[in-house]
This record gives sequence, structure tokens and C-alpha cells, in this order.
Amino acid sequence: MPAHLFQPLQVGPQTLPNRILVAPMCQYSAVDGVANEWHRIHLGTLSRAGAGLLTVEATATEARGRITHNCLGLYSDDCEKALADVLASVRAVSDITLSIQIGHAGRKASTQRPWEGRGPLEPDEDPWVTLSPSGIPLSEAGPQTREMTAQDMAEVRQAHVAAAERALRLGFDMIELHMAHGYLLSTFLSPLSNRRTDAYGGDLQARLRFPLETVEAVRSVWPRERAMSVKFNGTDWAEGGLMPEDAVTIAGALADAGVDMVVASGGGIVPTSAPPVGPGYQLEAARLIRKAGIPVRVAGVGMIHDPQFAEDVIADGSADAVSIARAFLYNPRWAYHAAAQLGRDLPYPSQYERASPAAWPPAKN
Repeated sequence: MPAHLFQPLQVGPQTLPNRILVAPMCQYSAVDGVANEWHRIHLGTLSRAGAGLLTVEATATEARGRITHNCLGLYSDDCEKALADVLASVRAVSDITLSIQIGHAGRKASTQRPWEGRGPLEPDEDPWVTLSPSGIPLSEAGPQTREMTAQDMAEVRQAHVAAAERALRLGFDMIELHMAHGYLLSTFLSPLSNRRTDAYGGDLQARLRFPLETVEAVRSVWPRERAMSVKFNGTDWAEGGLMPEDAVTIAGALADAGVDMVVASGGGIVPTSAPPVGPGYQLEAARLIRKAGIPVRVAGVGMIHDPQFAEDVIADGSADAVSIARAFLYNPRWAYHAAAQLGRDLPYPSQYERASPAAWPPAKN
């Protein structure tokens, strides 16, 4: 039986060697948005993980767009220079296709790191007022937020463009915009957080307006010979929020804007969202997008950690690729173990060839 997981995948102008994507994973370890040795080791390790694509963690397009004080950024020359240094180390040991996810935390900014409680920053922790479509805070506890003006929207669009231009100078093969999990662009999409009465609020087409303007602005500076993806909520997992059927409309609009791949995720828009967490729980939106024939590649997410399950997701047409996060943190050699389980050969670095199960018998040295 063929291992669909290890078939090449064309994403716009990029050819990925397999369907395994290392998802962007926040490390909360930068200083003033600047990458450091943690990022060098973290990304260097994942670059040799055997996946087809590695996406750098959510990277803020401006300082007020960081989730925490320690989130990675790409909004200054110092941010760009430090990331260039890290990428030089990654490129020295790997030719993996590299992407970077850029975005803005919106009303989920100005918070503590996960291991510090995740709550809004205290007055003595240098908090800031966050941006949101309608000035509705994430919760009664905060963080403090305000409704965006036309000037705010212009500044945020330009910040995304500037970050994309920096990503281009850094030599990334692909760029991804973050429109999921309750961050800024996601809050414009959801009726739970967007109550605007101007051209940027109302029905789904109107709520799509600002996210699409941002996508189109980035696409205008991101060359067509480099791929572009968008991660968005296919469902909010909350009453009155986005439903999987909405994902088809959103994906179609993104395809028209020049997006090559979408990553259909969900949740995070309100504290009360209650997704039924389990293997593949986010896949319904991905299936609907593919069934509708939208001309984009679709990556599926959602606790995908068993190799046979990942193989089945591709084989049954639920998604074109699987985007995996926690499983790679737990096991950076996940792709190699998946290949062994599915009976496929995945080329090892020469230094690691003797780690292949095929080299273990006593006759081998």
C-alpha cells in the first residue's frame, strides 16, 4: 500500500518532498522581539526532522502585536538581523523549505507567558492597550482593548507588508498569515468579536474585508515564485461563531487573493469555546474545503500524532497535508518514525544513517 504521507506536494510554485508540515509553535523566548540561541537550537533541530516544511513560530508584525513581552517579532532591524543569524545556522545544516508565520495578537496581546499564568499583564509588568475590531475585551479580566480606527487598520496592514518584505530579504521560501485562534485578523472574521457597523462588520463578506485587504497587501510584495499560506479558523467552536461551512467561503476568497495553501484550524476566539479535542478534531472544515474544489492546498490540524492516522487523513482526501506541532516537540524524529512504521525510506543525514532501523541488525555496523 502506498504511503500517501510521503508523496511530494505542489504548493503554488513550491514542491514539498512530503506531506508533513512542522507547524509554527510559539516559544515565548525572544527579547524585544529578537531571536536568540534558543531559536537557533530549536529551529536547527526541527530543520533536520524529515518534514516537508518548517514554519517559524507566530512572529509579530509590530511590538503591540506580540502576545507576550517574549514573543518573536519582525518589526525592526534588530529583529531582522538576529533572525538572519539564526537562519544562517539552519541553512548550514538543512535545505528544508522554510516558512514564517506573521501576525498580530490583537486583543490577546499584553499577556503573561503560559508558564507564568497566561493572564493579562499586571500594572507593574508593562502592559499595553490592545487592538480589536469592536473594543470587546477577551474577558472581564482583560487585557484592555480598544476599537480600531481606519488609521489603526492602515498601520497594521503596512506592518504586515513591512514584515513580509523583511521575510523576503531573509530568504524564506513561503510566508503564512495568522488569521486563527482569536488573534487580530481572526477577530475580524468572527461575529463573536466583530460587532462593527461600518464596512468592516456585518455579514461574513464584510467581516472578511480587513483580513483580505491585509492578505492582498502582503501578496502584492510577496513574489509569485514564492508560496503563500493562511491559517484561519474553520470553526470558532462556540455558539454564534464561525461554522465549518463558513470555511468554504473564506477559503474561496483567499484563493482569489492569491493564497496557495490554507491551514484550517479553529477555536481560541472566546474563553468559553469548547472544542472536542481528539485526533483530527479540526478536520471537518478541511474536508469541506476540499470537497468544494477550492483551488488551494489544504493542510489539516488537530492532535495528529499517530503516523497511521496521519496517513489516513491524506489517503481519504480529508487534507493535502498534515500540520503537526506537539508531536514534533515530543519527538523531533517523528517523520522518521512514521516512515519506518509505514514502510517507507526517508533519507537520513549521513551522520544519522546508522540510526535507521534497517542498520540495526548485528550484521550491520
